[in-house]
Amino acid sequence: MGQIIDGKFVAETMKSAIALEVSELIQSGKRPPHLVAILVGNNGASETYVANKVKSCEELGFISTLLRFPPTISEKELLEEVLKINHNAEMDGLIVQLPLPDHINPDRIMETIDPRKDVDGFHPINIGRMAKGLPAYISATPQGVLDLLAYYKIETAGKHCVVVGRSQIVGLPMSILMQRNHPIGNCTVTLTHSKTKNLVEICQQADILIAALGKPEFLNASYVKKGAVIIDVGLTRVVDESKKSGFALKGDVDFDDVFEKCSYITPVPKGVGPMTIVSLMKNTLLAAKGVIYS
Repeated sequence: MGQIIDGKFVAETMKSAIALEVSELIQSGKRPPHLVAILVGNNGASETYVANKVKSCEELGFISTLLRFPPTISEKELLEEVLKINHNAEMDGLIVQLPLPDHINPDRIMETIDPRKDVDGFHPINIGRMAKGLPAYISATPQGVLDLLAYYKIETAGKHCVVVGRSQIVGLPMSILMQRNHPIGNCTVTLTHSKTKNLVEICQQADILIAALGKPEFLNASYVKKGAVIIDVGLTRVVDESKKSGFALKGDVDFDDVFEKCSYITPVPKGVGPMTIVSLMKNTLLAAKGVIYS
């Protein structure tokens, strides 16, 4: 039977530590960390994500600035706004909430953000530094997974880690992080994706199985080796008329089917999700302290 990895509890523990450090910064005469979020258009999910980030800033004593722009803003105008923030020494971290309107190239926007303010960890310089094992801002969800593995003292060295999904936000950086020479790392990593053949057989070899493909309850017990550690990054809304909201949140793993077979498992919700925002807060604190690019 699996032990539940309680991401909500770990996130609250980390928030308390961050809030204490921010309080000490202020008491020493320094200003609090300042996170800037850019929101373009009226995407409902993006509105929710940004609101949660702003709320976390308030809870931890950060300064937050939310800049809203209409979906008609041009790419040139948005780039100019990013450059203004780059040059503002009072602003420590910048996130541009995705997705952006179709006429704006997200890669061009991300590459324009100052790497020292790229607390989302999406800039090619931060990705490259991460791949080389240099200090870098690591994107929030993979960092959250690392923190969960560390908190629960899950052994990773010499283990076979299978990552299902190759997105640049989760799957790809996760595969790099799990193989690096680090206390949470030193795995033999297999990165799988939609074109992978024999996916069931490959997943069955995993000591640590990280699911990040965005297909609700895709991975069932037939994919899982007995005693494996299951990290479910998936989060999809599915219709559920039994719920007051009319929908339920599902991960990529069939939790009920897998629970008896694994050693550890993250639930959805209250697993990896709460760790994502706290990781962003941690990166913003590091940016305010200037320790990554010191």
